[in-house]
Amino acid sequence: MCSAPDLTFVFPCLNEEKTLGICIERVKASLDPAGIAYEIVVADNGSTDRSREIAAAAGCRVVPVAARGYGAALKGGIEAALGKYAMFADSDSTYMYEHAAPLHEAAVKNDAGMAIASRMIGEIEPGAMPPLHRHLGTPVLTWLINTLFHGRLTDCNSGFRCVKKEEYLKWGIRSDGMEFASELLIKALKAGTKTVEIPSGLRCGPPDRVAHLRTWRDGMRHLLFILSERPALFEWLGLLLLVPATLLQILSAITGPVALGPFNVFDIHSQALLLMAGILGTQLYIFGCSLHLRGGDKPLRFTEKFIHLDEGTLFFMLLGVFTAFLATVGGLLIIWAGRGFAGLHQANSLLVAVHILGLMAMGGIGLLSIHTLKKARTGA
Repeated sequence: MCSAPDLTFVFPCLNEEKTLGICIERVKASLDPAGIAYEIVVADNGSTDRSREIAAAAGCRVVPVAARGYGAALKGGIEAALGKYAMFADSDSTYMYEHAAPLHEAAVKNDAGMAIASRMIGEIEPGAMPPLHRHLGTPVLTWLINTLFHGRLTDCNSGFRCVKKEEYLKWGIRSDGMEFASELLIKALKAGTKTVEIPSGLRCGPPDRVAHLRTWRDGMRHLLFILSERPALFEWLGLLLLVPATLLQILSAITGPVALGPFNVFDIHSQALLLMAGILGTQLYIFGCSLHLRGGDKPLRFTEKFIHLDEGTLFFMLLGVFTAFLATVGGLLIIWAGRGFAGLHQANSLLVAVHILGLMAMGGIGLLSIHTLKKARTGA
C-alpha cells in the first residue's frame, strides 16, 4: 500500500466478519504482484460484529458511513478514496477478486471512466446466481439500459467495478440503495463516459450467509430508477395512445357505428376500448411530465409549456372542465326527465363526452399535481 495511491479498493460492509478477511487477502494477492499503488477502504455501514477490527488488522482504512444502504456505503467509501481510481466489490466472497488488477489495467489502458467485471461473460459457479437473476432479471435490466441509454453492456448488475473518481464526482449519484448500480451506469452513459468490460464471474457465497439483496423489491427499485431517467419514453408513449384514441373517438361521434365488411366498428364496445386507451395514454403522458421535473431529457416544446402553464390559466382550465361536467350531467337529467325518467339510450354519445371531459379532467388534475410538486420543491 502507498500514501499516494493510484487505486482505492472499497468494500461496502455490514456485518461481514465471516468473509471480509478472505476478500481483503484476495484483493491484495491480485494487486501486489501488479505493482499497483493502492489502498483498501472498508466503508462500514454500522456493523455490530468484528468487521471493523478485521479490516483494521488487515491494514485497511475504515470509513464509517451513517446513512444506511448499499449505495450509501459505496458513496461514502468512494468519496473518502485517495486514489485516482476507485474500485469496489461486495465483501461476501462471491466475486472474482483476483481480477482486481486486470480490471484496473482495463480502465487505465482504455482511459475509461468505468470498467466492469462482467459475470455474464465469465464463469458463474453452479448455484452462485439464482436462475431468476441469471436468465431474467439481469438480462432484462441490461437490455433496458442498453436500449434506452445506448449502452453495450452485458451485466448491468455487476457489483465489481472500477471508476475514475474525477468523472464519478461529476455524475451526481444520489441512490442509497441497491439501485446505485443502475444509477452509476446510466449516469455514466448519459455523460458519454467511456465504459469497458472484462470477463469475470461469480462464486457461491457461504451457505449460512443471509443475503442483503431482496429480489423483487430491489429488482423493482432498479426498474423504477431506469425508467425514471427516460421521461421522454412515457411522454411519447402517452401521446401515441392519447392522440389517436381521442381522434378516433371524435370520429365515432360524427359517423356513428360503421360496417367494414364483417366488422362493426365505432359502436359502444369500440368506444369503450378507445376510452381505455385514452385514459392510459393520459396517465403515461402526465407521468412523463412529472418525471421531467427531475431534469434529464428535454421535453417537447408544448410539453414544456404544459408543465410551466400559468396558474391563472390552470384555474380557468379546471373551472371550465368542472362547468362542462355539470352541463353534461344536467343535460342528461333534462333528457331523462323529458322521457318520463324511462330508459336512456345515450351510451354512444355519453362515451364520447366522458372520453373528452374525462381526459381533460385527468390532464387538469395532473397539472395541479405537477404545480403542487413544483411549489413543494422550490417554493416559487
